[in-house]
Amino acid sequence: MTGTLILVRHGQSEWNLSNLFTGWRNPNLTEQGIGEARATGQALKGKGIVPDLFYTSALRRAQHTLDLILEEMGILNVTITRNIALNERDYGELSGLNKDDARVKWGEEQVLIWRRSYDVPPPGGESLKTTAERTLPYYEAEILPQLQQGKTVLVAAHGNSLRALVMAIEGLTPEQILKREIATGEPTIYQIGADGKLEARVEI
Repeated sequence: MTGTLILVRHGQSEWNLSNLFTGWRNPNLTEQGIGEARATGQALKGKGIVPDLFYTSALRRAQHTLDLILEEMGILNVTITRNIALNERDYGELSGLNKDDARVKWGEEQVLIWRRSYDVPPPGGESLKTTAERTLPYYEAEILPQLQQGKTVLVAAHGNSLRALVMAIEGLTPEQILKREIATGEPTIYQIGADGKLEARVEI
């Protein structure tokens, strides 16, 4: 019995466009982000994929992305599970700052370490490691059992919470996952076996 997991990073947000650290802040999608979400919904529908279950974070850019995907797929009146475990990593004191301004304040090397190291958090925030420590147990407890029963699960979340999932599913090292780009609005689709292991990655 094989389940299908669809991971979608939210469409471009206003703060993505403005080059700001976002974290747990709550900007809306841009027009481009809305278009990205709709395009994903159309692509999934065109592939004949019909999800059984729907998960997203507590942040509206991911929630709006999921709503737009479902609208394009013609899926209405379904239960959507929202949980902070799927939130973006908390950028702490960097949240709301322009990335260039952060480099001026703390230095380019330090900001790069915060952005691209696995286990060094920014002041008051989370590293990818601590993000994974809340995202993965939620996935293993709530989502993976559904996949093992052969369900199709759609998750709309964020770059770093999805990196945590991709790292575990694909068996990547911290170094490998930090080099992995997850584009806004684009789906990553996996087939997961009854043993909970990755069987294949599906392209659409």
